[in-house]
Amino acid sequence: MSLGLRREPVKGKENETMSETSHRDSTTAQTSESFASTASTSGAARIIDPHVHVYKHDPAFPWAPETTNPPSGDATPEMLLELMAANGVEKTVLVQHIAYRWDNSYTAFAMKKHPDRLMAVCRVNPEDPGAPDHLSRLTEDGFHGVRLSPAVDASGDWFRGPLMDPLFQRAADLGAPMLILAKPDRLPDLAALVERHPDLDVVIDHMADCPPDRPDQIGKLLDLARLPRVYVKISHTWSLSRERYPWGDTHDLVERVYQAFGARRIMWSTDWPVCLRHAAYAQTLAVVRDEMRFLGAADREWVLGRTALQLWPFDR
Repeated sequence: MSLGLRREPVKGKENETMSETSHRDSTTAQTSESFASTASTSGAARIIDPHVHVYKHDPAFPWAPETTNPPSGDATPEMLLELMAANGVEKTVLVQHIAYRWDNSYTAFAMKKHPDRLMAVCRVNPEDPGAPDHLSRLTEDGFHGVRLSPAVDASGDWFRGPLMDPLFQRAADLGAPMLILAKPDRLPDLAALVERHPDLDVVIDHMADCPPDRPDQIGKLLDLARLPRVYVKISHTWSLSRERYPWGDTHDLVERVYQAFGARRIMWSTDWPVCLRHAAYAQTLAVVRDEMRFLGAADREWVLGRTALQLWPFDR
């Protein structure tokens, strides 16, 4: 079962961990139930999670040959749906897990099994000249969006190469959001691509993992606010922080992103199950909903759901 392209050698490793474990520490486990209770009894604003991963140890959905350290345990759509129900999350966007590389079969399986609750973002091999056509086929199969992960070292220099413009243009033609997982030093290359493809919606995942104490790095992210179709996920506060929940040393960073981009171009996300190394699923929601007091009620509705619905129109 393969909904994508044949697996081809990766010349430049994409900049994402291969070990997205689903183990949480004892403190997180003890607090998750109380946060979920708060979430399920809070206001009626729609909550849409635009970023999770699903995977399963199943020979019907083998890992990519390049995957030498697959994630431990499973992260199935059924597990996800239980968490969504407990926390008042209405819809979720699945993002193809890097351990499967370009074989999007399991993500497609999960999306099609629960079409009323889940949409999905695929991956294509960015170094394959056929990537634009592969994206078209995956879009026809129900995917809405594609993710690229260029490393900041030489292995990610394909992001500056001649294959990017055709892929960005095809995504724009398809109306497929382009998700970018990259560190700040790669963002100037992204800016040049966005300037050449102004009709494409681009989402910077996890605030580019900008260190809160590095103004030079943060500036590279904030510079993209001048491009009106660039969005930012304000996730990973739990991994960027040196503190415990609510990770207060990251709130100034989030507020700067909010001031630069505005509420209609930022969105929360759980990044489940990756978050479980540092935070309960419920905490990743509660920190935005309850702790970031600089967000007014109307803007919070955009961050928690309305922004994501602009890009992933579940209601159509």
